[in-house]
Amino acid sequence: MGSSSRGIQMGSAWFQRKINLRPQHRGVHLVTEEILRQIPELGNFTVGLFHIQILHTSASLALNESWDPDVRDDMEMMLNKLVPEVSPFDYSQRTFYAQAQRFNTNLQQGLPYKHSCEGPDDMPAHVKACLLGSSLSIPISEGKLNLGTWQGIWLCEHRNHAGSRKLVVTLNGVLAPGTPISTASSSHSHSHNPHSSSHHSSSHTHHHS
Repeated sequence: MGSSSRGIQMGSAWFQRKINLRPQHRGVHLVTEEILRQIPELGNFTVGLFHIQILHTSASLALNESWDPDVRDDMEMMLNKLVPEVSPFDYSQRTFYAQAQRFNTNLQQGLPYKHSCEGPDDMPAHVKACLLGSSLSIPISEGKLNLGTWQGIWLCEHRNHAGSRKLVVTLNGVLAPGTPISTASSSHSHSHNPHSSSHHSSSHTHHHS
């Protein structure tokens, strides 16, 4: 996106929503559009920040290549080399390589993880999540994410069998002139019913003059 400047703008608005990403297989996935489809309120902000937090400890977020999918495959390969995983059942070579082929991963032996009660891929997933991070902050300019030409949001799924991943998205910035506050919070909004489904998103909007 090209650079733009509107000078100093007064006023501040906050918006927050919890969203779900569909389950993904282990690996690195481009999820920019999947996130933006659930946050149409972004278009109401002329300048601000778009913050994303993943609510899990075995998956992570990153900002990286959006064009060539080979980059995402290579990243998964490198993560598996940096954080080796042990065999799911025993340390025999036959079992080890059979499991590596099953999960399509380049596993390596040799790390005696103490935390193993949730499966052999779990402790390496925690390590990878620490290395990559759980949140991103991206500038908002004229109702869009101000990303580089080839930048996109990655979901890095570190588990072999994971479910839907939950994110909290927070927007803070200046609203476009004439934006009704009600429209900034109308889409996908839900009441705080403690018995409502966890798959539903919830949103809040606050405006400060």
